Amino acid sequence: MDANLFDFTGKTVFVAGGSSGINLGIADAFAAHGARVAILARDPAKIDAALDRLRRHGGEVAGYSADVRDPAAVARALEQAHAVFGPIDVLVSGAAGNFLAPVLGMSPNGFKAVVDIDLLGSFNVLRNAHPYLRKPGASVISISASQAFTPTRYQAHVCAAKAGVDMLTRVLAQEWGPDGIRVNSIVPGPIEGTEGMKRLAPTEAARQDMIRRVPLGRYGEVREIAGIALMLSSPLAAYVTGVVLPVDGGVSLTGPRDFAAAYEAASR
Repeated sequence: MDANLFDFTGKTVFVAGGSSGINLGIADAFAAHGARVAILARDPAKIDAALDRLRRHGGEVAGYSADVRDPAAVARALEQAHAVFGPIDVLVSGAAGNFLAPVLGMSPNGFKAVVDIDLLGSFNVLRNAHPYLRKPGASVISISASQAFTPTRYQAHVCAAKAGVDMLTRVLAQEWGPDGIRVNSIVPGPIEGTEGMKRLAPTEAARQDMIRRVPLGRYGEVREIAGIALMLSSPLAAYVTGVVLPVDGGVSLTGPRDFAAAYEAASR
């Protein structure tokens, strides 16, 4: 296979939510493969730490502080990144929020917060990025979750928000296809060392129960999600758009997950 398929030298990558977790892992992978990388997140301290990591690869990096729920702030960050780096070749929208709660134990503001971050935030990032995307040729990736298609107790807010993200992916694949822009979603499974799994499986017993449900018998690694992002943005995926791709060791095949034990532990 041609090694140049994964050479992103001279390409610009913008990662929303890129200061930590899976999104930082994706930003790091693109930086390691030669890309210029811009990240957006809320916490300036986390942005600085992430940029220190990305600079190890020797390329150009930049960070912008903004809340994805604020469309004007997102638009300013994208405009600034475009002014520095030029057209965006790869856009990753991955900002997310989550907590465990039953519907009757969740306030309207709690539900709204997750929908605003996950769904409205994705809309703000994708919609405001469109003028700055390379046309043709841009790859747009949203980071989704299996709750989008697997109804899960204590996760009604995430189920609703991520289902919206995946439908937005499919609609934009149709609307932006004529511009030569490809739009896809990655659906990570349980990934080692992420804040999400610390919340959803906070004890060793919960962790082992999760692993038993994964057909491949283990948690995934951030680098495995990053590898799929590289592939989807490479010439190998030039005819792939509108895809919602689980990268989860098969766990989404095993039915709904039950976070009752984790919820009860968090509620004590």
